[in-house]
Amino acid sequence: MRHGKKVNHLGRKAAHRKAMLANMACSLIEHKRINTTVAKAKALKQFVEPLITKSKAENNQSVEKGTHNRRIVFKNLRDKYAVTTLFGEVSSKVGDRPGGYTRIIKLGNRLGDNADMALIELVDFNEVYNAGKPKEKKKSRRGRSKKAVAPVAETKSDDSE
Repeated sequence: MRHGKKVNHLGRKAAHRKAMLANMACSLIEHKRINTTVAKAKALKQFVEPLITKSKAENNQSVEKGTHNRRIVFKNLRDKYAVTTLFGEVSSKVGDRPGGYTRIIKLGNRLGDNADMALIELVDFNEVYNAGKPKEKKKSRRGRSKKAVAPVAETKSDDSE
């Protein structure tokens, strides 16, 4: 039975695992995409998505909440430049997204040890996938009034030559 075994230990002690995930999260925030193994990518996704949620503007309405969330994120990331980037550039791009901030793309096996490799990236920073989907215009479910769309009658002008 695997009760209570939610965390993938990744073959490391707790301190090494936390430091590795913090470094990988800082690299992901800085470079917007990184190559790693599939197991580390899945562990990183669980680590970084709650931090991105804490950085969103709707969760930082007051000064106290904003400072508190910055301190919690800094406790996990341990890099003030990554925290600044996360609360500035990244949170403004993912502000309207209700979760699912990262994407894992499997790349195949690594030469040498045949490990499953993956690319993990922030979803809103990939222009290749987002280019094919233009921004949708908000659609109204109610009908438009006929008066606003009435045709304009044309007047003829006397231009005899």
